[in-house]
Order: sequence, then structure tokens, then C-alpha cells
Amino acid sequence: MPPLNGRASLAVAEIGFDDFMAVDIRAGTVLRAESFPEARKPAIKLWIDFGDEIGEKKSSAQITAHYAPEELVGTQVMAVVNFPPRQIGPFMSEVLVLGVHDAEGGVVLVTPDKGVPDGGRLS
Repeated sequence: MPPLNGRASLAVAEIGFDDFMAVDIRAGTVLRAESFPEARKPAIKLWIDFGDEIGEKKSSAQITAHYAPEELVGTQVMAVVNFPPRQIGPFMSEVLVLGVHDAEGGVVLVTPDKGVPDGGRLS
């Protein structure tokens, strides 16, 4: 694999299209967000609406470098909705909200650049 932007690239195993389709990534709107001081690493608890088919799901996200809970309400995010739930301290995280680390290591959320229906699947 050729280097990206002059940097050495990591070897990444190829997957088939069926493998990709097994990961269910959906758009959802943040309904509620709260600080999560009990988490080992700074995090925010999110309640996200994924539409009628999936409903409301919870997530713990380490996104405090760029986001405050109050500014996240109404934001559309992308999340993996078919991982098993994971206990994070006293909180059960049901979906994995997607983000990308910036140059300083903070997480920037992956969001649709235009409004899409809640529950819309990445394809």
C-alpha cells in the first residue's frame, strides 16, 4: 500500500463487501447529552434517536476535546448499531459513535454533511 501524505501506511487486511455490509452503521440525532465524570477517561453520555426501526440507544463517547454536552443535542451522528452492548462503569453503552482523531488526539465526530433520516444506513 503506498504511503498517504508522505507518511508510512499501516498494513490493512482487505475485507469483502459482505464483511462491510455486516457492520450496521446508521445516522441518528442526539436527543440528550450529559457529562460522564465516572468514566476512567473523559467522556459524554449520549441518548441518540435512530428512528422507528431501531429507536433510542445510548452511547458513551470520549469526545470532550471538541464538544460540550449542551452543544450536541440536535446533532446528527453516525454509529455502529449492531455491536453488543458494553458496560462502561455504571452506564450501558449500546452503540459505538464514530469519530476520527485529530492531530492532537481529540476525537472529531463523523456526521452527515446534510440532514438525513434518523436510522438511515451507511451504504
